[in-house]
Amino acid sequence: MMKKCILFVLYAFIISIGASLNAQTYTLVWSDEFNGSIGPDWVFETGGGGWGNGELEYYQSANATISNNQLVITAKKQSVGGMAYTSARMKTQGKRSWTYGKIEASIKVPSVQGLWPAFWMLGNNIGSVGWPVCGEIDIMEQINTGTTNFGTIHWNSGSGQADYGGSVGTSGGVFHNYSITWDASAITWFVDGAQYVQANIANNINGTGAFHLPFFVLLNMAVGGTWPGNTIGTLPANYYVDYVRVSQVTSSSSSSSSSSSSSSGGAWTTTIQAESYSAMAGVQTETTTDAGGGLDVGWIDANDWMAYPNVTIPAAGTYTIEYRVASLSGGGTLQIEKAGGSPVYGSLAVPSTGGWQTWTTIKHTVTLPAGALSFGIKALAGGWNLNWFRVTQGVKSADDNAEMNSPVSELKIFPNPAQDQVIISLNDGTESSIVRVYSMNGSLIMNETVANGSSMDISGLSRGNYIFKVSTKTGIQSKMIIKQ
Repeated sequence: MMKKCILFVLYAFIISIGASLNAQTYTLVWSDEFNGSIGPDWVFETGGGGWGNGELEYYQSANATISNNQLVITAKKQSVGGMAYTSARMKTQGKRSWTYGKIEASIKVPSVQGLWPAFWMLGNNIGSVGWPVCGEIDIMEQINTGTTNFGTIHWNSGSGQADYGGSVGTSGGVFHNYSITWDASAITWFVDGAQYVQANIANNINGTGAFHLPFFVLLNMAVGGTWPGNTIGTLPANYYVDYVRVSQVTSSSSSSSSSSSSSSGGAWTTTIQAESYSAMAGVQTETTTDAGGGLDVGWIDANDWMAYPNVTIPAAGTYTIEYRVASLSGGGTLQIEKAGGSPVYGSLAVPSTGGWQTWTTIKHTVTLPAGALSFGIKALAGGWNLNWFRVTQGVKSADDNAEMNSPVSELKIFPNPAQDQVIISLNDGTESSIVRVYSMNGSLIMNETVANGSSMDISGLSRGNYIFKVSTKTGIQSKMIIKQ
């Protein structure tokens, strides 16, 4: 949608990538059904100026209404802000974003020359890296009076803009379900459940690393522009959306890359890094000074949240959950829940630690069900940062954990980003460690024993993101490393 290239750059994409997400079990994590109103997670963009595509409209929220429990975006011949037409463009940026899942909408588009309705996504980091480096996923685009739907991705391959996608014919004047399934291996497009194109993004092939980061959703209808042209038919015309839904995988045979677990020498426990969320609303990541380095999640305000899927709880019962937090003045409250909001497992006050990078560990006891569980952490009151949280089977007293206010991991892997070498460093007395390197889709890439403080050769890895899992005296610790 940002800039449409009709000639797609075919970077030898492989369609047979293995089991795709449509064979998995999904849980709805967010939706807007437009029942009586437009939900609170949409932000309306305002203005004209072409939007990078030579478009003719002025976007304003007045052109988005609700009728019969459906969103209606109306394009009008109306002079506003120096533009001859008006329409609406809305997005979930800063409110809701996701990495991976099934993203779908039920949509009926108009058949009018010069119109360009779209349902699409952009990378969260567009404000810092720009387009196309942030990546773009076009789920539904149609133009003019045709009935061809286009599904496309745009990104920067390292040598400039790259594009890949496909198209399929649809019937006009009726609602269709437009969707993608998106995982660490592929993005796959569907209309009414029928697949028509798939893009391989496994291991950041052809520079597709942007598609392993959070994206937000957009709905808009452009008038004119470089793709449909500037011959405009009869207006007003309506673009109808019955619902937008986001679901994520809740059961999978592959292990999660966001956490590490251990049961040796005591109760089962797993530690999850705060920045490894699969979806979030309102938060940002930053470099932490807490021991072990890496990132923490900050700028947490009331009602912000993060979701963490596929944590396998070994048995129903009592668990201790610890959180590594920092807060300048205190007064915050966090809530742990099943992703989606219900049930709620417990809440905990966040004390003042005296600074945004002054860290302490707090805990409470909760009751959890057995099986694969997607956690949500929500801020009932903001003003705190989170570096990690740890789930341990049973009731854990202060005497059980002499490290209660010490970092969970003394592991350091640097530099990060790295090129040909990384140094594995532990200051817990470990002499050597087993280091396993996984791709973002869970495939084991490397398995080596590395002496503490020595370097590890990663020159054979392709550019992209990897999970390093390192054995320590207290279990397995994991960190995400960027290979340049």
